[in-house]
Amino acid sequence: MAGRGSNRGDKAAQERARVYTARREYHDGLLRRRRRDNLVAAIGGGILVLAILGAQTAYLTVGPGAPEPAPTESPAPTDSPAPVESPGPTDSAAPSGTPVPTVSPTPPGSPQPVPTDTAAPVPDSE
Repeated sequence: MAGRGSNRGDKAAQERARVYTARREYHDGLLRRRRRDNLVAAIGGGILVLAILGAQTAYLTVGPGAPEPAPTESPAPTDSPAPVESPGPTDSAAPSGTPVPTVSPTPPGSPQPVPTDTAAPVPDSE
């Protein structure tokens, strides 16, 4: 009679092992699906971003968003005379390194400047 009890224990152990294996396979399947979904989402998002950038670039360079070129007038060619050579050195005195002040005469009847003391008065310190 002792054999009947061990047979029940073996069946229960086999059932627990089967349930454990099924749970583990289910969990592994979920992980594979999540990984695949993340990869598909990343690739799809990258393609979407590239498509948006390409569309915006095309719109701004070729489409109605492109700036209209402004007409520019090109200067008409003119018949210009030959370049004139600069005059050669003259016999006038060359300027010296230090400027010389020129005194302009004052007209008659105008008041003469009066020298003033430019030093500021020193306040008394008391």
